[in-house]
Amino acid sequence: MELRHLRYFLAVAEMENISRAATHKLHVSQPSLSRQIRDLEDELGVRLLERTAKSVSLTEAGRAFLLEARVLLEHAGAAVRKVRAIANKGDSELHVGYWPIATARMMPSILRAYQKAMPKVRIKLHDWPNEQSLVGLRDRRLQLAFVMRPPKSGMLRGLRFETLRLERIRLAVAPTHRLARQPSVSLAEAAREPFIRLSHETFPDYYNYFTAIFARTKIKPHVLEELEDISGVISAIEADNGVGLASDFFGYTVGRRLKLLRLTPEPKPVAFGIASPKGRLSPAAEKFWQCAKEAAASK
Repeated sequence: MELRHLRYFLAVAEMENISRAATHKLHVSQPSLSRQIRDLEDELGVRLLERTAKSVSLTEAGRAFLLEARVLLEHAGAAVRKVRAIANKGDSELHVGYWPIATARMMPSILRAYQKAMPKVRIKLHDWPNEQSLVGLRDRRLQLAFVMRPPKSGMLRGLRFETLRLERIRLAVAPTHRLARQPSVSLAEAAREPFIRLSHETFPDYYNYFTAIFARTKIKPHVLEELEDISGVISAIEADNGVGLASDFFGYTVGRRLKLLRLTPEPKPVAFGIASPKGRLSPAAEKFWQCAKEAAASK
């Protein structure tokens, strides 16, 4: 059992609705939240919630567990605040969420500049999906995170976000694909191809972008396969099993493994940037933010 299970259960109990808790309080996908609650019930071996079509209510066991969950979270929060207060005196560690493929070009420059400016601060990088990094910022497990700006503005509630660059959306194909020699591909033509994409459950923001882009066409794209990680998607496209959506930063990471083709009409660029909880940054976090901006500006 993890603390996030308790936080998720508390939110659902207070909202009496899984969908509203997911959307308005936790900012996670509803299927993901439902799965976490089921995992908690399976681990405890009891049913905590009575479910109806429109709402949920606590069972007797759920009401008892709610009281204990609140106490545990209060104690955990107090422990975290105490430890961070001690650590912040020396500002010795900085937790940063990132997506390797999006930051590959700039991260070495950031780390070199930061190490020179703040040699006593240890950077801990967390390779998390976009949505998980946003949650990590809200619950203070992360001080900073590199993220794609979510398609839904509410996902940035309580967070500060600054755009580092705008990423153009491209069609990724194998170098041997029949479209690879074309300089551009229409959205309608692309929609006729079998797509390999990241899973809806693990990468809901990617799914929302994908859906919004092809909403402009009358043809619904055929999704051949959904995978759990980006390396798998790249390998499947390279093997010419299908095509996929990518952005400019793929070009630096994958080199000649894929061809990135311009889409017409060109989809709206996606903002990639750095985020933190709202409020004053620590000196260590403020310096990292500055290094990230300088690195992005030089690329």
